[in-house]
Amino acid sequence: MTRVAAVDCGTNSIRLLVADADPRTGELVDLDRRMTIVRLGQGVDRTGRLAPEALERTFAACREYAAVIKEHGAERLRFVATSASRDAENRDEFVRGVLDILGVEPEVISGDQEAEFSFTGATRELAGADHLDRPYLVVDIGGGSTEFVVGEDHVRAARSVDVGCVRMTERHLVREGAVTDPPTEEQIAAMRADIERALDLAEETVPLREARTLVGLAGSVTTVSAIAQDLPEYDSARIHHSRVSLERVREITDWLLHSTHAERAAVPSMHPGRVDVIAAGALVLLSIMERTGAGEVVVSEHDILDGIAWSVA
Repeated sequence: MTRVAAVDCGTNSIRLLVADADPRTGELVDLDRRMTIVRLGQGVDRTGRLAPEALERTFAACREYAAVIKEHGAERLRFVATSASRDAENRDEFVRGVLDILGVEPEVISGDQEAEFSFTGATRELAGADHLDRPYLVVDIGGGSTEFVVGEDHVRAARSVDVGCVRMTERHLVREGAVTDPPTEEQIAAMRADIERALDLAEETVPLREARTLVGLAGSVTTVSAIAQDLPEYDSARIHHSRVSLERVREITDWLLHSTHAERAAVPSMHPGRVDVIAAGALVLLSIMERTGAGEVVVSEHDILDGIAWSVA
């Protein structure tokens, strides 16, 4: 067993996994898995730069994670940064800060690399699931981008497109510095059209409609599952490998798009950092299901973070 640490720094959240990995058996045993909403991508779509306050929130989380990694005595650490830090003019400032705190340089990976990690993390443990037909379509709906990967045991095709819950919210649902509460029908239609264009782009590379099982990753999808199950609190064990039907996703998305901030915040399984962006994330999921003809989504708590950990092991 090798004790490894993996950090996934996205547009909306930063996450840490410390685990013992056994490449011989394919077993990954969690020691610590945590997530912090830092909104690193705050305003990047508009300004092209990482905001000072967003950087400080991210560095504060890194200091917390450094202590956890030291406590568990992880032998190896890999820090992967995704959409927001790819897009930012001042990404060097971000790189220097992470290096100072954690002692490793963040790897600003490409969308294709991001997709590879997501596929590995989500499907490695599905290998023995005979009830799930292949090929899989793994969809990782992040804050700034969404990754699409089709494959059986290995990746056959992958594409990253610039639609995510934060980017879509900031682009379509913000007026005069605040999220419209609730959005207008015109705003929703514009966001839907933007998502459909992105799906057209993804479909140029990835045969979305050939997939037999849709696997959904990341906070927007897991939150939709938690709502679908009416969980009294966020429960990873009940969310992992749950299934949500197209009809239920449509009902939840419609409610989220027409609810107020207070109504969404009152959902017991809702992370406070997702309240304003979950509607956009749910719409991305719904659009994907309608485009591919998927009757349900298999929800996975194992995703790019697990793929990063395996790459270290």
